[in-house]
Amino acid sequence: MNVWIFAALFLPHTFLPACLAADGQLAYKLMKDLFSNYSSALRPVQDTEDIINVTLQITLSQIIDMDERNQILTSYLWVRQVWVDAYLSWDQAEYDGLDTIRIPSSYVWRPDIVLYNNADDQFSSSLETNVVIRHDGQVTWDQPSITKSSCRVDVSFFPFDSQQCHLTFGSWTHNGNQMDLFNTLDSADLTDFVENVEWEVLGMPAKKSMILYGCCSDPYPDITYTLHLKRRASFYIFNLLIPCMLISFLAPLSFYLPAESGEKVSLGVTVLLALTVFQLLVAESMPPSENVPLIGKYYIATMTMITMSTAVTIFVMNIHHCGPEARPVPTWVRRLVLHYLARICFVYEKGERCMGIQPEKAETPPTAKEVGGGQKDTNHLDPGPETGSEPLLLPSPPPRAAGCHREGTAVWAEPEAGPKGEGGVIGDMGWGQGVSHLLLRQIEFIAKCYHDQRSTQQRTGEWRKVAKVMDSFFMWLFFIMVFLLSLLIIGKAI
Repeated sequence: MNVWIFAALFLPHTFLPACLAADGQLAYKLMKDLFSNYSSALRPVQDTEDIINVTLQITLSQIIDMDERNQILTSYLWVRQVWVDAYLSWDQAEYDGLDTIRIPSSYVWRPDIVLYNNADDQFSSSLETNVVIRHDGQVTWDQPSITKSSCRVDVSFFPFDSQQCHLTFGSWTHNGNQMDLFNTLDSADLTDFVENVEWEVLGMPAKKSMILYGCCSDPYPDITYTLHLKRRASFYIFNLLIPCMLISFLAPLSFYLPAESGEKVSLGVTVLLALTVFQLLVAESMPPSENVPLIGKYYIATMTMITMSTAVTIFVMNIHHCGPEARPVPTWVRRLVLHYLARICFVYEKGERCMGIQPEKAETPPTAKEVGGGQKDTNHLDPGPETGSEPLLLPSPPPRAAGCHREGTAVWAEPEAGPKGEGGVIGDMGWGQGVSHLLLRQIEFIAKCYHDQRSTQQRTGEWRKVAKVMDSFFMWLFFIMVFLLSLLIIGKAI
């Protein structure tokens, strides 16, 4: 047929078959006869009480865009409307069996069927196409249209959400007593649908309704097509969820960092800022509604957890850096943290056994009684209960010799045999009175300072061990929390 049309346009008329020339003349004559007394402004019925039946069929070709923030669905539809025009019928025998003609749609009456929930600000997205008129008066109008419809978007389970968008078609001025609507199929035609990269179409059922509006007493029929959409979540999983999970698992590692590094708080703050950036990306694409999306809840829960971990890190660092003025570790803290939590978290110091936290017995220096086979050595002094339990070793005096001791000076001579065969009583008394009394007070002061230093070191070491056990405990606690949050969000995806 297209070959003959091309020939009719470009070849001389002498080469055209006589039948085609006759068909063209008959179509021209038919059109002139049909539209001689025809008006496209009036409803084409023989009786004004008659109802004109319009059959509507929708074919979904493509989903162009889904604007969640403005809640607008942009789709490409093929709209087919079929009705019977009582003034556009003819007898085929009078026109040499001519069955159908195609003319511009503006020549005939058309039903004023519109999209009720249209969100287009121009209403000019439809294309003016021809209509096909059959000999019995049936008019078929196929019209491609790009529609923008309002769609209530529920983002509570974003990015694992499903949406239902309604497209309601009906007459704008004709009520049910003048024009009635029928749907050809129970759903829209999806055979020519072009797959969308973000949304999966599950179906598009159709439903007819008769609605009474407040302005009018007559019912108005409409056909509502419900488009069921399911979001393809792979893009959001790989670009929003997985990076957030990986960043969240870094937060508990701040407890594993040594306190001397000075990076414990910095790591928590950095992770918090990174999650804030991802949360802002999600907020920009979501509508400002009261329904918080699932991924937003996950971000808020994770940010709250990281904030708590940063605060706990600051508290534990304060315990770790307890100075000499700190009080001793309370008994309940020692029992709860150093005894029970240390076993649970497997925190042991060097030299401790795995089944208990008691350190192994250290070697002690020999006491005064042990030196010299049980005899008291004059070179060892007991510091007493105030200076500690360890004996102090005094420097040995020079070899005693016989001589004279004067005040402040000593003159040594050859030893003389005393009653006991030693160096003499005068030498012993001079060393004991002149040296031991002067050194004893200094040694007592040094021993007390040493004892205070050891007590401070022991007290500080206990607080540091408490901080170490708490770091280990909170690290595992927050690891478990992050893992449970990740399981919850993945469970929604499955």
